[in-house]
Amino acid sequence: MHRRAFLAVATSLSVSGCLEYFTEDAEEITEPADVEIVWDDLVRDDPGTDEERVYVWGVVRNAGERTLSYIEIRVTFFDEDGEELESVIENVEEDVAEGEEWPFDAEFPHFGEEAAAVDSYELEPATGV
Repeated sequence: MHRRAFLAVATSLSVSGCLEYFTEDAEEITEPADVEIVWDDLVRDDPGTDEERVYVWGVVRNAGERTLSYIEIRVTFFDEDGEELESVIENVEEDVAEGEEWPFDAEFPHFGEEAAAVDSYELEPATGV
């Protein structure tokens, strides 16, 4: 019974310490509008084979007024009926200065017939810090 009380106190202390760190020291999360997709294209390697691969190449730009230290781009792949097949997140963890561009590629995680089913995709800047 004392073990549960100890765990409750230990958890509340560690969480309050973490919250304090994030509210005082963490950088602000920016709006996805600060990340602009400049160019993108769907690419297929080895079409019609068991090794067929599909991925999206693209370039994003820091359209904000400060350096971003983390950017996520979510790529959602769809079949010809518009059904979602898979969603993948690509990120950059190095500083991207104001106006700077960053190339990325996000691969569909399956090969062969499953990759051949990919017909279209959507890109969404998920976060920037």
